[in-house]
Amino acid sequence: MAEQFCDVGRGITLCYETFGAEPDPPMLLIMGLGMQMLGWPDDFCRQLAERGFYVIRFDNRDAGRSTHIEGRPPPVGQLLRRRIDPVLYTLSDMADDAAGLLRELGLEPAHVVGASMGGMIAQTLAAEHPAAVRSLVSIMSNTGSRWSGQPSLAIYRYFLSVAPADREGYIDRTVKVFTAIGSRGLPQDTERHREIAARSWDRGFDPLGSGRQLGAIIASGNRAKSLRAITAPTLVIHGSKDPMVSRSGGVATARAIPGARMVTIQGMGHDLPAAAWPQLVQAISEHAHAADREPVTAQ
Repeated sequence: MAEQFCDVGRGITLCYETFGAEPDPPMLLIMGLGMQMLGWPDDFCRQLAERGFYVIRFDNRDAGRSTHIEGRPPPVGQLLRRRIDPVLYTLSDMADDAAGLLRELGLEPAHVVGASMGGMIAQTLAAEHPAAVRSLVSIMSNTGSRWSGQPSLAIYRYFLSVAPADREGYIDRTVKVFTAIGSRGLPQDTERHREIAARSWDRGFDPLGSGRQLGAIIASGNRAKSLRAITAPTLVIHGSKDPMVSRSGGVATARAIPGARMVTIQGMGHDLPAAAWPQLVQAISEHAHAADREPVTAQ
């Protein structure tokens, strides 16, 4: 497992890693807001690979070692009014990045799994690049509607504040954020969050990157109508105790995508706790293997 780089076009280079054997069906993992690909823990990726998948995780633009975009993130006022000017990029651009990675690596179509903002990107990828997606799993995500999948009021102060500019401050803040948004009915992985935060800082910290990504989410608006175009077999997974993206976001996603199924993991919040991995890995792998058994229709 070594970091590699791929030019996906339009001035974007993505940093990625792989797990498993390349002849196995490819599975692309897309991480969420402000998170590097390390947000998909190494052991979680290995467990998916052991289920018979060639797993690819990558840094989104404005995260980790992938290309960082020039420009300041939108101010808080624009985020609250949901009017972004200028729009640096949208979720469609980030989906284009993912499609480019699959194309350049020769891995289309792939099983695509996204968490939080990564779920939004995965949904957009399936809607706008149907030939690239064999199956879709959207975890703890939403449709962009103002009326579903919204954070609890106590959470706003975390993602509207500026991250500390020193290593230990960044690590401590990351742990506090995941303590606030993480699972309530399952054990939290505090030490794993601390380790991932430390590794993320050491790989490269951009204090403005998550703000630009948040601007892309807001600028993309309500995507519910476009999700009706998704034809890939879709599984929606959501925790019952998610304070960051309420479960109503998962319900709305499943309703918007034709034929989607929904699985609720009791006690899970806005994280991927090891206690939930057996359910997550089982659900994701069974869904993907079932899709592989279905005939592929022309896009």
